[in-house]
Amino acid sequence: MPTITHLTTEQLHAGLDEIQRSPKLAGVLALIVRRPAVDAREVLQEGHLDLVEGLVGDSWSRRSSSRSVDGRAHPEMQLNVMNVRAAALVAQHPERWALAGDQLYVDLDLSSENLPAGTRLAIGTSVIEVTSEPHTGCRKFVDRFGLDAMKFVNSPVGRALNLRGINARVVQPGTIRVGDVVGRLDLDLPTP
Repeated sequence: MPTITHLTTEQLHAGLDEIQRSPKLAGVLALIVRRPAVDAREVLQEGHLDLVEGLVGDSWSRRSSSRSVDGRAHPEMQLNVMNVRAAALVAQHPERWALAGDQLYVDLDLSSENLPAGTRLAIGTSVIEVTSEPHTGCRKFVDRFGLDAMKFVNSPVGRALNLRGINARVVQPGTIRVGDVVGRLDLDLPTP
C-alpha cells in the first residue's frame, strides 16, 4: 500500500465540489468490502445481503454496540455505506478506500436531504433502507486518514452531506455486484 500523508483541512475542503457532483437518484456500487474480523478486509466482486446477517460473512452480527439496548449488534447499523468520492478524497488511493471500514462504497449523493432515513435503495436484487442512526468517524478513522479528515467529515457540511457515510439495514435479501446500479426506490410515488 502506498505511503500517504494525511490531507489538511484546506485540501479536504477543496474536494467538496467533486463529492457534490455525485448522482442523486441512481449511481453505481463501486466497492464491496467484507470485514470477517476486526481490522480484516476482503474486497469482493459479489456479495449477498441477508435480513439477519447483513453482508454475508461480515462480522457486523458478532460486534457489540454501545448504542443498542442489549449491547449486541445494532439492527439499524447493519450496513455502513460511504460515498466513494468522499472515500477517494480522504484515502487518496483506491487501495486505501477499504480502510474506512464501510461495507458498501457507492457513487451516490448520501446527503440527508437526498436520502433521509427511511429511503430505500435497490442494489442488484436486494433492497436496503437508510436508518436514522448517525455514522461518525472514530479513532481508527483518525489513525488512517488524520484528525483533519475526522473533523472534515463531522463538520456541519460534512454531516449534512453524510461524508462519513450512512447506516442502513437490509429489507430485501439478494445479490449485489460491483458495477450494479444503486437507485432510490420512491415507493410513495403513484404508479403510472
